Amino acid sequence: MRRIVLASASPRRKELLRQLIGDNFEVCVSSYDEAPQPGMDATELVVHHSLSKARDVASKFDSGIIISADTVVLCEGHILEKPHSTERAKEMLESINGKVVKAITGMTVLDIDSGNEVSISEITDVKMKDMSVDEITSYVESGEPLDKAGAFAIQGKGAILVESISGDFFNVVGLPLFRLGMILEDMGVHIFEIE
Repeated sequence: MRRIVLASASPRRKELLRQLIGDNFEVCVSSYDEAPQPGMDATELVVHHSLSKARDVASKFDSGIIISADTVVLCEGHILEKPHSTERAKEMLESINGKVVKAITGMTVLDIDSGNEVSISEITDVKMKDMSVDEITSYVESGEPLDKAGAFAIQGKGAILVESISGDFFNVVGLPLFRLGMILEDMGVHIFEIE
């Protein structure tokens, strides 16, 4: 069994990877600083961040496969990252109220042994329901929107704020499992043979 390393502190990504390959991986958080990159659009930015995180973690190992990802929500051309205050979470929810937003994930799978790096982006359209002021306030007070790209968690209570999606559900959570599974298979990690 190849060593697989998830380069993320996200409990959601950890749970998704566990769903795909069980507990056959370890976590090593990248020290890469996700600073803004002027001139990059949202898709370029998340791919750049995921590749940089993967390379940073790969430098700490002699062998294995590194998986990293970065997710943002795009609303009318504006990148909505993670709100770090209740005020910012409320502003974000008001800005996406009733709109279709894009959950964009950049993901990199890096094979240290072969030097093969695969970076992709995945986009899922998310139609938010028309939320009342009370719904937004109650959701923010639940604490769930904090530290979630776009200020909502589709896999949590935020599910009732999402009217529909077009694309990969898991991508909205933070790790596009279908694409990840295909890349791992191409690298010789056979998902259905992992115990």
